[in-house]
Amino acid sequence: MTRDEIKKNILKIFETEFEITDPGLDDNLTEDHDFDSIDALELLGEIEKMLGSALTRQEKKAAMEIRTVNQICDYVESLAVKRALM
Repeated sequence: MTRDEIKKNILKIFETEFEITDPGLDDNLTEDHDFDSIDALELLGEIEKMLGSALTRQEKKAAMEIRTVNQICDYVESLAVKRALM
């Protein structure tokens, strides 16, 4: 999965699941779009679907500091690489 594919999928999730259209890639999602912890958990579920595997507790914990779409893309990209090496 390329970074462009990841970004496209993440932006589609934001539009369909959270009704957030075209967020800036460096927008603080919490401050600029009222993205809360419940939304974050829902997003993690969507990321699991995208990757085709469950996230570990440690992977979920690492996601709690993410605030921007670019950070989400970095996170998903690192998980995809990790899973490809397994």
